[in-house]
Amino acid sequence: MNDTLAQALHPVRLFGAAALLGAGLLAGCGSDDAETQSIKVGTVAGPETDVMQVAKQIAKDDYDLDVEIVEFTDYVSPNAALADGSLDANAFQHEPYLNSMVEDRDYDFAIAGKTFVYPIGAYSERYDAIDDVPDGATIALPNDPSNEGRSLILMHNEGLIELDDPENLEATPVDVKDNPHDYEFREIEAAQLPRVLPDVDLAFINNTFAQPAGLSLDDALIKEGPESPYVNLIVTREDNQDDEAIQNLVKAYQSQAVIDKANELFKGAAVPGWE
Repeated sequence: MNDTLAQALHPVRLFGAAALLGAGLLAGCGSDDAETQSIKVGTVAGPETDVMQVAKQIAKDDYDLDVEIVEFTDYVSPNAALADGSLDANAFQHEPYLNSMVEDRDYDFAIAGKTFVYPIGAYSERYDAIDDVPDGATIALPNDPSNEGRSLILMHNEGLIELDDPENLEATPVDVKDNPHDYEFREIEAAQLPRVLPDVDLAFINNTFAQPAGLSLDDALIKEGPESPYVNLIVTREDNQDDEAIQNLVKAYQSQAVIDKANELFKGAAVPGWE
Protein backbone atom coordinates (compact mmCIF):
# COMPACT_ATOMS: atom_id res chain seq x y z
CA MET A 1 0.00 0.00 0.00
CA ASN A 2 7.77 6.18 -1.13
CA ASP A 3 8.74 8.14 1.39
CA THR A 4 5.40 9.79 2.01
CA LEU A 5 1.92 8.51 1.40
CA ALA A 6 1.19 11.44 -0.87
CA GLN A 7 4.07 10.49 -3.14
CA ALA A 8 3.36 6.76 -2.94
CA LEU A 9 -0.20 6.70 -4.20
CA HIS A 10 -1.33 7.42 -7.73
CA PRO A 11 -4.48 9.33 -8.69
CA VAL A 12 -7.44 7.21 -7.79
CA ARG A 13 -10.49 5.91 -9.58
CA LEU A 14 -13.58 4.55 -7.98
CA PHE A 15 -16.68 2.75 -9.02
CA GLY A 16 -20.03 3.95 -7.86
CA ALA A 17 -19.07 7.62 -7.73
CA ALA A 18 -22.51 8.65 -8.80
CA ALA A 19 -23.98 6.58 -6.03
CA LEU A 20 -21.80 8.37 -3.50
CA LEU A 21 -22.69 11.87 -4.63
CA GLY A 22 -25.47 13.15 -2.46
CA ALA A 23 -25.83 9.81 -0.72
CA GLY A 24 -27.38 9.93 2.72
CA LEU A 25 -25.69 8.72 5.84
CA LEU A 26 -26.57 5.61 7.73
CA ALA A 27 -30.35 5.27 7.93
CA GLY A 28 -31.58 4.21 11.32
CA CYS A 29 -28.16 2.98 12.45
CA GLY A 30 -28.08 2.65 16.22
CA SER A 31 -31.72 3.69 16.59
CA ASP A 32 -34.54 1.81 18.26
CA ASP A 33 -36.89 2.31 15.31
CA ALA A 34 -38.79 -0.69 14.00
CA GLU A 35 -37.78 0.32 10.49
CA THR A 36 -35.26 -1.73 8.59
CA GLN A 37 -31.76 -0.42 9.18
CA SER A 38 -29.36 0.23 6.35
CA ILE A 39 -25.63 0.67 6.07
CA LYS A 40 -23.22 1.58 3.29
CA VAL A 41 -19.92 -0.35 3.14
CA GLY A 42 -16.91 0.23 0.91
CA THR A 43 -14.88 -2.64 -0.55
CA VAL A 44 -12.21 -3.04 -3.20
CA ALA A 45 -13.60 -4.57 -6.40
CA GLY A 46 -12.80 -8.25 -6.75
CA PRO A 47 -13.19 -11.39 -4.65
CA GLU A 48 -13.31 -9.48 -1.35
CA THR A 49 -16.47 -7.81 -2.62
CA ASP A 50 -17.88 -11.24 -3.46
CA VAL A 51 -17.21 -12.29 0.14
CA MET A 52 -18.98 -9.17 1.42
CA GLN A 53 -22.00 -10.10 -0.75
CA VAL A 54 -22.45 -13.19 1.43
CA ALA A 55 -22.24 -11.08 4.59
CA LYS A 56 -24.80 -8.74 3.04
CA GLN A 57 -27.30 -11.59 2.65
CA ILE A 58 -26.72 -12.85 6.19
CA ALA A 59 -27.15 -9.32 7.54
CA LYS A 60 -30.52 -9.11 5.81
CA ASP A 61 -31.70 -12.59 6.80
CA ASP A 62 -30.53 -12.57 10.41
CA TYR A 63 -30.58 -8.90 11.42
CA ASP A 64 -32.96 -7.21 8.96
CA LEU A 65 -30.05 -4.99 7.97
CA ASP A 66 -29.80 -3.68 4.42
CA VAL A 67 -26.17 -3.48 3.30
CA GLU A 68 -25.25 -1.40 0.26
CA ILE A 69 -21.81 -2.29 -1.09
CA VAL A 70 -19.83 0.43 -2.85
CA GLU A 71 -16.87 -0.87 -4.86
CA PHE A 72 -13.58 0.97 -5.33
CA THR A 73 -10.54 0.21 -7.45
CA ASP A 74 -7.86 1.71 -5.20
CA TYR A 75 -6.80 1.78 -1.57
CA VAL A 76 -7.25 5.51 -0.90
CA SER A 77 -10.83 6.35 -1.86
CA PRO A 78 -12.57 3.99 0.61
CA ASN A 79 -11.00 5.82 3.54
CA ALA A 80 -11.69 9.26 2.07
CA ALA A 81 -15.33 8.27 1.56
CA LEU A 82 -15.58 6.93 5.10
CA ALA A 83 -14.11 10.11 6.51
CA ASP A 84 -16.51 12.40 4.63
CA GLY A 85 -19.56 10.36 5.62
CA SER A 86 -20.31 8.85 2.21
CA LEU A 87 -19.71 5.42 3.77
CA ASP A 88 -20.55 4.04 7.20
CA ALA A 89 -17.78 1.43 7.13
CA ASN A 90 -15.21 -0.10 4.84
CA ALA A 91 -13.60 -3.53 4.68
CA PHE A 92 -10.38 -3.74 2.67
CA GLN A 93 -7.33 -2.79 4.74
CA HIS A 94 -5.09 -4.23 7.41
CA GLU A 95 -4.01 -2.39 10.54
CA PRO A 96 -0.53 -1.25 9.42
CA TYR A 97 -2.08 0.45 6.39
CA LEU A 98 -4.89 1.89 8.49
CA ASN A 99 -2.39 3.31 10.97
CA SER A 100 -0.35 4.92 8.20
CA MET A 101 -3.46 6.57 6.72
CA VAL A 102 -4.67 7.80 10.11
CA GLU A 103 -1.26 9.25 10.89
CA ASP A 104 -0.93 10.88 7.48
CA ARG A 105 -4.48 12.26 7.19
CA ASP A 106 -5.62 12.55 10.80
CA TYR A 107 -8.71 10.39 10.28
CA ASP A 108 -10.92 9.65 13.30
CA PHE A 109 -11.33 5.95 12.56
CA ALA A 110 -11.99 2.91 14.73
CA ILE A 111 -11.68 -0.85 14.23
CA ALA A 112 -15.09 -2.54 14.42
CA GLY A 113 -13.96 -6.09 13.67
CA LYS A 114 -11.51 -8.36 11.88
CA THR A 115 -12.00 -10.12 8.56
CA PHE A 116 -9.30 -12.25 6.88
CA VAL A 117 -5.57 -12.46 6.48
CA TYR A 118 -4.76 -12.49 2.77
CA PRO A 119 -1.09 -13.49 2.51
CA ILE A 120 0.97 -11.60 -0.03
CA GLY A 121 3.08 -13.54 -2.52
CA ALA A 122 5.84 -12.95 -5.07
CA TYR A 123 4.94 -14.14 -8.58
CA SER A 124 6.90 -14.62 -11.76
CA GLU A 125 6.06 -15.58 -15.33
CA ARG A 126 9.75 -16.13 -16.09
CA TYR A 127 10.99 -18.34 -13.27
CA ASP A 128 9.70 -21.37 -11.38
CA ALA A 129 11.68 -20.97 -8.16
CA ILE A 130 13.06 -18.05 -6.18
CA ASP A 131 16.60 -19.43 -6.59
CA ASP A 132 16.22 -19.06 -10.35
CA VAL A 133 15.66 -15.30 -10.16
CA PRO A 134 18.95 -13.80 -11.40
CA ASP A 135 21.10 -11.03 -10.05
CA GLY A 136 20.00 -7.66 -11.36
CA ALA A 137 16.37 -8.82 -11.60
CA THR A 138 13.60 -6.24 -11.79
CA ILE A 139 11.21 -6.64 -8.87
CA ALA A 140 7.86 -4.85 -8.72
CA LEU A 141 6.56 -3.79 -5.31
CA PRO A 142 3.17 -2.36 -4.31
CA ASN A 143 3.70 1.34 -3.79
CA ASP A 144 1.48 1.83 -0.73
CA PRO A 145 3.47 2.28 2.49
CA SER A 146 2.60 -0.84 4.45
CA ASN A 147 2.38 -3.40 1.64
CA GLU A 148 5.68 -2.23 0.22
CA GLY A 149 7.26 -2.73 3.62
CA ARG A 150 5.47 -6.05 3.92
CA SER A 151 7.07 -7.21 0.67
CA LEU A 152 10.54 -6.05 1.63
CA ILE A 153 10.27 -7.69 5.05
CA LEU A 154 9.36 -10.96 3.32
CA MET A 155 12.43 -10.62 1.11
CA HIS A 156 14.55 -9.88 4.19
CA ASN A 157 13.18 -12.96 5.96
CA GLU A 158 14.04 -15.05 2.90
CA GLY A 159 17.63 -13.78 2.98
CA LEU A 160 17.34 -12.00 -0.36
CA ILE A 161 18.07 -8.53 1.00
CA GLU A 162 18.94 -6.99 4.35
CA LEU A 163 16.89 -4.13 5.78
CA ASP A 164 18.12 -1.50 8.19
CA ASP A 165 15.18 -2.36 10.44
CA PRO A 166 13.28 -5.55 9.53
CA GLU A 167 10.46 -4.53 11.88
CA ASN A 168 9.82 -1.27 10.05
CA LEU A 169 6.42 -1.96 8.50
CA GLU A 170 6.76 1.02 6.18
CA ALA A 171 10.17 0.20 4.76
CA THR A 172 10.94 1.29 1.20
CA PRO A 173 13.88 0.45 -1.08
CA VAL A 174 15.89 3.29 0.50
CA ASP A 175 15.81 1.25 3.73
CA VAL A 176 17.59 -1.71 2.08
CA LYS A 177 20.93 -1.97 3.85
CA ASP A 178 22.36 -4.71 1.66
CA ASN A 179 21.22 -5.74 -1.82
CA PRO A 180 23.67 -8.54 -2.67
CA HIS A 181 21.78 -9.54 -5.83
CA ASP A 182 21.59 -5.97 -7.18
CA TYR A 183 17.82 -6.15 -7.58
CA GLU A 184 16.15 -3.21 -9.29
CA PHE A 185 12.94 -2.21 -7.54
CA ARG A 186 9.93 -0.72 -9.29
CA GLU A 187 7.17 0.77 -7.15
CA ILE A 188 3.78 0.19 -8.78
CA GLU A 189 0.17 0.83 -7.76
CA ALA A 190 -1.09 -2.45 -6.26
CA ALA A 191 -3.98 -2.86 -8.70
CA GLN A 192 -1.59 -2.60 -11.67
CA LEU A 193 0.85 -5.29 -10.52
CA PRO A 194 -0.80 -8.22 -12.36
CA ARG A 195 -0.60 -6.19 -15.58
CA VAL A 196 3.10 -5.48 -15.24
CA LEU A 197 3.96 -9.05 -14.23
CA PRO A 198 5.01 -10.05 -17.80
CA ASP A 199 7.41 -7.09 -17.89
CA VAL A 200 9.31 -7.81 -14.66
CA ASP A 201 11.14 -10.75 -13.17
CA LEU A 202 9.17 -10.83 -9.92
CA ALA A 203 6.15 -8.98 -8.57
CA PHE A 204 4.66 -8.91 -5.08
CA ILE A 205 0.88 -9.06 -5.49
CA ASN A 206 -1.87 -9.00 -2.87
CA ASN A 207 -4.48 -11.73 -3.10
CA THR A 208 -7.05 -8.98 -3.68
CA PHE A 209 -5.56 -8.54 -7.14
CA ALA A 210 -3.81 -11.88 -7.65
CA GLN A 211 -6.90 -14.06 -7.61
CA PRO A 212 -8.88 -12.09 -10.25
CA ALA A 213 -5.77 -12.26 -12.46
CA GLY A 214 -5.79 -16.06 -12.26
CA LEU A 215 -2.89 -16.28 -9.82
CA SER A 216 -3.03 -18.76 -6.96
CA LEU A 217 -0.99 -18.41 -3.80
CA ASP A 218 0.33 -21.87 -4.67
CA ASP A 219 2.01 -20.23 -7.68
CA ALA A 220 3.95 -17.75 -5.55
CA LEU A 221 7.70 -18.26 -5.38
CA ILE A 222 7.70 -16.93 -1.81
CA LYS A 223 4.71 -16.04 0.37
CA GLU A 224 3.67 -15.16 3.87
CA GLY A 225 2.50 -17.86 6.22
CA PRO A 226 -0.69 -17.88 8.30
CA GLU A 227 1.19 -16.16 11.13
CA SER A 228 1.08 -12.88 9.19
CA PRO A 229 0.02 -9.90 11.33
CA TYR A 230 -1.72 -8.31 8.36
CA VAL A 231 -5.32 -9.20 9.20
CA ASN A 232 -7.88 -7.13 7.31
CA LEU A 233 -10.44 -5.08 9.18
CA ILE A 234 -13.93 -3.62 9.18
CA VAL A 235 -13.29 0.05 9.87
CA THR A 236 -15.71 2.78 10.93
CA ARG A 237 -15.51 6.34 12.17
CA GLU A 238 -15.18 6.84 15.90
CA ASP A 239 -18.61 8.46 15.98
CA ASN A 240 -20.46 5.37 14.73
CA GLN A 241 -18.34 2.42 15.87
CA ASP A 242 -20.86 1.41 18.58
CA ASP A 243 -23.97 1.62 16.38
CA GLU A 244 -26.13 -1.48 16.31
CA ALA A 245 -25.98 -1.73 12.53
CA ILE A 246 -22.17 -1.77 12.63
CA GLN A 247 -22.17 -4.50 15.25
CA ASN A 248 -24.63 -6.57 13.22
CA LEU A 249 -22.52 -6.15 10.10
CA VAL A 250 -19.52 -7.53 11.96
CA LYS A 251 -21.53 -10.49 13.25
CA ALA A 252 -22.85 -11.20 9.76
CA TYR A 253 -19.34 -11.10 8.35
CA GLN A 254 -17.79 -13.30 11.01
CA SER A 255 -19.93 -16.29 10.06
CA GLN A 256 -19.34 -19.76 8.66
CA ALA A 257 -21.04 -18.91 5.37
CA VAL A 258 -18.54 -16.10 4.81
CA ILE A 259 -15.64 -18.43 5.65
CA ASP A 260 -16.98 -20.96 3.15
CA LYS A 261 -17.21 -18.33 0.41
CA ALA A 262 -13.68 -17.10 1.12
CA ASN A 263 -12.38 -20.67 0.96
CA GLU A 264 -14.13 -21.14 -2.39
CA LEU A 265 -12.71 -17.95 -3.86
CA PHE A 266 -9.22 -17.95 -2.35
CA LYS A 267 -8.63 -21.72 -2.36
CA GLY A 268 -7.68 -21.79 1.31
CA ALA A 269 -5.51 -18.66 1.10
CA ALA A 270 -7.88 -16.55 3.22
CA VAL A 271 -7.38 -17.13 6.94
CA PRO A 272 -10.16 -15.97 9.31
CA GLY A 273 -8.62 -13.30 11.51
CA TRP A 274 -11.25 -13.40 14.25
CA GLU A 275 -10.80 -17.04 15.31
